[in-house]
Amino acid sequence: MNIVMIVGSLRKESFNKQLANTMEERFKEKINLKIADIGSLPLFNQDEEHDPPQVVKDFKAEIAQADGIVMVTPEYNWSVPGVLKNALDWASRVDKVFIGKPVMVLGVTPGVAGTLRAQTHLRQILSAPGIQSKVLAPGSNEILISFANEKFDEGQLIDEDTLNFLDRKVEAFIDFVKTA
Repeated sequence: MNIVMIVGSLRKESFNKQLANTMEERFKEKINLKIADIGSLPLFNQDEEHDPPQVVKDFKAEIAQADGIVMVTPEYNWSVPGVLKNALDWASRVDKVFIGKPVMVLGVTPGVAGTLRAQTHLRQILSAPGIQSKVLAPGSNEILISFANEKFDEGQLIDEDTLNFLDRKVEAFIDFVKTA
């Protein structure tokens, strides 16, 4: 099973990027996880949507070929980061590679709310007409990791309770992808 991860932070030491790296290593025997490079995408320009730069074509092909998508988002000003929104804007135009694609949303923050507002906003974006992905239902499947400073060390998630919780949610996502 091929899963593309989209990390909404470009910061080198981002907890969200550390979570993605932890997942890539932890679940490598179960699924093929690959982190997409959204930092190299130019700003969306509707004038170029029918003939976008090659980097956009490559990104869209990567999404189209994936069995599912994992979106790891920080929360900036109660919403998703611009770099993530930009990637979604490119993917929502012309060939609309997200339509029907299974998606799992999660996020990490040093604060208390675990990116709740960003994830709520991201779920709204993922239901837009040009995207219409199949998002793993919220409720018991929400992955809101708070107090990151206490749960990560040397670039990896180390908190056992959080890792066990993540194991269960990834299993739920794998089942979701298989039935989507």
